[in-house]
Amino acid sequence: MKFFFGLLAVLFCADAAFGLTIISRKEWGAAPAKNALDKLANGKSYVIIHHTAGVFCTTKSACITQMQNIQSYHQKTQGWADIGYNFLIGGDGNIYEGRGWNVVGVHASGYNSLSLGISFMGNYNNDKPTAAQIKAAKNLLTEAVSRGQIIAKYTLYGHRQVSATECPGTNLWNEIKTWANWKTK
Repeated sequence: MKFFFGLLAVLFCADAAFGLTIISRKEWGAAPAKNALDKLANGKSYVIIHHTAGVFCTTKSACITQMQNIQSYHQKTQGWADIGYNFLIGGDGNIYEGRGWNVVGVHASGYNSLSLGISFMGNYNNDKPTAAQIKAAKNLLTEAVSRGQIIAKYTLYGHRQVSATECPGTNLWNEIKTWANWKTK
């Protein structure tokens, strides 16, 4: 039992060391997935950055509402089993668990089983990513490497590089092009 609580403390400290605040599915009130979701193996080579093209939120309460709206849209309108992204980042600087670690997303056709999908809540053709969002995203990427979810030399793409879309919006696109692992395709 001591080992279990010690392990929990180490895991908690690891997240704290990277400055992560991940709002769990339970905390934001996620509906259950409509059916079983495929497992995503560790060691992926790609991260795909998206925007929701919806409402920008600046408080935890508003971002929780957005998470519920996004999940409802994905499940009811798109007909998907669950929210499409692995993680989403609110304007409040929090990371919200979508499908989470080791679950295949539905975010970039042809890349879903090869990548981790991270979406910024808002429309980044109009909105600009905040310093808190950028820090959260970079900390999440560091954690993903630390966990072995993605390889250290992963390739970062904007959704528009793998699909005919404006996603992740021009302002976010211009930001991620400055990140170390971003590559042209």
